[in-house]
Amino acid sequence: MTDQTPPASTDVLSAPTAGRVSEEAVWEVLRGVIDPELGSDIVELGMAKGVRIEPDGTVHVTIALTTSGCPLRAEIQRNVRTRVGALAGVTHVKLDWTELDQAGKAAAMERARRNIAERAEQTAVPSSTKVVMVASGKGGVGKSSVTVNLGAALADMGFTVGIMDADIWGYSVPRMVGLDGRMHAEEQPPEPDGAAAGDKRARIIPNEIPVGDGRLKVVSMGFLVEDEGSALMWRGLVLNRAVQHFLEDVDWEGVDYLLIDMPPGTGDVQMGLAKLLPRAEMLIVTTPSLTAQKVAIRVVDMGRKNFLHIAGVVENMSAYVDDTGREHRLFGTGGGDRLAEDAGVPLLARIPIEAAVADGGDHGRPVALADGPAADAFRALARRIVEDVIQPTDMSGCSSRMLDAVQAALDEADSGPVATRAPS
Repeated sequence: MTDQTPPASTDVLSAPTAGRVSEEAVWEVLRGVIDPELGSDIVELGMAKGVRIEPDGTVHVTIALTTSGCPLRAEIQRNVRTRVGALAGVTHVKLDWTELDQAGKAAAMERARRNIAERAEQTAVPSSTKVVMVASGKGGVGKSSVTVNLGAALADMGFTVGIMDADIWGYSVPRMVGLDGRMHAEEQPPEPDGAAAGDKRARIIPNEIPVGDGRLKVVSMGFLVEDEGSALMWRGLVLNRAVQHFLEDVDWEGVDYLLIDMPPGTGDVQMGLAKLLPRAEMLIVTTPSLTAQKVAIRVVDMGRKNFLHIAGVVENMSAYVDDTGREHRLFGTGGGDRLAEDAGVPLLARIPIEAAVADGGDHGRPVALADGPAADAFRALARRIVEDVIQPTDMSGCSSRMLDAVQAALDEADSGPVATRAPS
């Protein structure tokens, strides 16, 4: 097969003919698939070799790996399939695998090294870190509560979890995790190919606490103001720069999952983060109400216009369960299901209304670390994230039998139709 030359990257995609997806659109989303080892996208590295679209909407993508036994094949495979499959007009995604020849491998390595040498690193987030933007269309749906409790549940499983409070105006994470005090900076060793010998760079050290077998590392504007009640009256450009500092100047080394508590809506900060973190996943938080669901679909649209993968939906404040076990649907029904169906993504969790959630948030004791219906729901969400939806990059601890089973399932999915998973 002759390699195709991908079109130049553009922010404006041409409309597909008669409802069909265009090759240009497929190439553009492939630019969002990052090789975790080399830290650059598979198009730039020359690993994306070809795109072919059939009249029925089946998209064939040819990927060349650096080695046929690449341990990160499963991750690249999953990202290609989900990103291409999310495009309107795509019915099936079929992947064909090949291996780069020696010249191709050398060119890919040279390109990756040149990227490091020629441009300053945009963020301090390691390429192995799974970045999850927790977003909502409007305030008041419990997005911060979901972020903190998901982070606590993941840390309790043994992961090192970063929480970045990107809701600069409405920061609330410090109180919810029970942390206070100013963040500080420490000098780090210079980069090997950096400036003159002896030069050092400073990194902001997140405030952190041990949780179960893991750790929570938290960065928030709440650690930089004198008083929790201080109002920040900043405009868009200043807000964007503050968030950019959190990504560029904070020491996120060793973090397995970085959860970003996004401000509600689709404004400057959200678009800026999407540009800085093209490999991020998005979790959309809504409530059962129709109004919240209709607003949340705009966040899905914003994410997809920026080529972010929508991992799934979390319905918060799903129902109140009284002492007799009877459910009371205080905020209506079906919002999470409708949003998941409209977005073509799975409904990952329904979090019930429970007084312990608010009490834990007020006193710095995440309910996910306690007992009860909400705690069970958050722990189930964390397990589904790790085992299915956003698996950690490092799978070296898995048995070869488990890896073979995972690979076999993904191989089977290569030839299957684009489909959504059933809600839990």
